[in-house]
This record gives sequence, structure tokens and C-alpha cells, in this order.
Amino acid sequence: MSRGLDGDDRTEIEAGAAGPKSPPPQSRTVLITGASGGIGKATALGLASSGAHVAIVGRDRQRTEAAARDIRAAGGAKVDAFIADLSAQAEVRRLAAEVLQRLPRIDVLINNVGGFWQTRHVTADGLERTFAVNHLAPFLLTNLLLDRLRSSAPARVVTVSSNAHRTGRIDFDDLQGERAYSGSRAYDQSKLANVLFAFELARRLQGTRVTSNALHPGVVRTSFGAEDPAAVQRFIVPLLTSFMKSPAQGASTSMHLARAPELEQVTGGFFANRKRVRSSKRSEDRADAERLWRVSAELVGLERRARDGGRR
Repeated sequence: MSRGLDGDDRTEIEAGAAGPKSPPPQSRTVLITGASGGIGKATALGLASSGAHVAIVGRDRQRTEAAARDIRAAGGAKVDAFIADLSAQAEVRRLAAEVLQRLPRIDVLINNVGGFWQTRHVTADGLERTFAVNHLAPFLLTNLLLDRLRSSAPARVVTVSSNAHRTGRIDFDDLQGERAYSGSRAYDQSKLANVLFAFELARRLQGTRVTSNALHPGVVRTSFGAEDPAAVQRFIVPLLTSFMKSPAQGASTSMHLARAPELEQVTGGFFANRKRVRSSKRSEDRADAERLWRVSAELVGLERRARDGGRR
């Protein structure tokens, strides 16, 4: 796989030589994580309404199955539901195995799952939860599904980030926030990691007809961060809800990246309000992107399995 490209990062990277076109919307299979509510569910509703076969992933069985029923009722399309707690790597691997068993093709993978925690939480793998859920889960899941995406090409990987990435910094000396933890700093770091991952994936997938892009959905009225909110979420956000986007509006860019015909060969971009925009300077640092990829692969065991000949 390609480790990098020559030329200006700001230019559009072509996904590869011309090949088969994307199947029509009604025959596409779209896998969406974090889709039991909020932006993820709204994305699934929008894509299902155009006839896509939608597969949603959620942590809570009741909520996820209820969301699947709502989507079926609204769109009438085929909807599959997968249950997994993506904070645990074993769950990510189990999900990937189940997806590969049940979905013969994946035309679009939307890495939508994400969360905010004001206080530091540790996952079953001993990792800081924000970094584990927001970055490592999509990193691992995408890698485990890459062969299926390649065989379904032209295919797309869409990673939901945030403009919070603009104030993020990857602290390679304290990725897990063990020395000093701040909920906002951990979140901003994870969102920058999302963009670095999306851009590095685009470079590594050059020539495969699988594209990778990231996006900012906007400030959306959801229950995001309600499990362990910061003070601003408890006291200030309720005053601003009338100025926030609805979940459907927040899903607009995800849906655009998933189905717009003109984006079939567009990769390595950052989007907001359905338009390509310039991401932060830090997100364009190839050295950081490659280093983050190596560190992430080690944290989720991908490097170890590669050295062991692919054995799990």
C-alpha cells in the first residue's frame, strides 16, 4: 500500500484509474456506527429513504433495534442492526466478523461513533475512553473491513470529525491523558486524530477506488456528551439549542459524502456544509499522520498480528 503521495496535500487525490461506477443508491450497502440516535440515526434515515440498504451499529440493544424499526418504517428499505460497545477492542473485532458474515458488500462505511467525557474513564483494554471510542474504534474497524471495501469498490469511507480538530494536538507522550486529563483536550485530540486517520487512509488506499474523507457535521442538537457532561454542556448549551442544527441537518454532509456521484473519486478531503474546506495545518502533517497510524496499529494489535503472519 502507498505510504504517501507527491505534490500538494491541498489538491484532490484521485482514487484510482477509471473502473466500475458506484451502484445506484437503491443497491448500495451503507454501514453506519453510532446510529441508534442523533446524527447517525438521521444519516441512516436519509440514506434509507433513497433506497440504500442500511446497516446500523449501536451500543444499546433496545435503542438500536428501535432505531432500526423507525428507519424501516420511514424508508421502507432493508435495515440491519448490529450491537457492539466500540470502547472494547474485542467488541470491535466481533462486530467486524459479524459484518463480514452478514454483509456480502460494503459500499460505504460511515465512522460516526463518538463521545465526550468530562472525567477520565478507562476501557476494558486499559485505554482512555475518548481516544479509544473516537479514534481507535474507527481505526480498527476500518482496517478489519478494508478487504470487503476493496472488493466492493468503488467504495467510500466517511469519518465524522469536528471543527474541534482545529484546536487539537496529538500528545504522543501522553495519548491516554494519564499525566493530565481534560475532557475538552481529549476530545479535540481525538477529532484531530480522525482527520489525520482519514487523510493517511486516503494516501494508503491510492489506486484502490476506495476513498476516504472526513467532515464537520456542525453543532447539532443531540444528547452528545450527556453521560458525563462538562459545565458548558449543562448550563450554556441548553440556552443555545435554538441556534443549533437539527440531527437531520447535521447528517447532511455525511449523506452527501456517502452518495454524491461527483465525489466518487474525491479522497483525502475535509468537508463542512456539503463543501470541501481547508482543515487545520496540524491535520496536514504527514509525519504525525504516519506516526499516529503506527502507534494506533500497535495499540489495537494490528502490528502484532502482521508480525505473526496474520494470526488472531
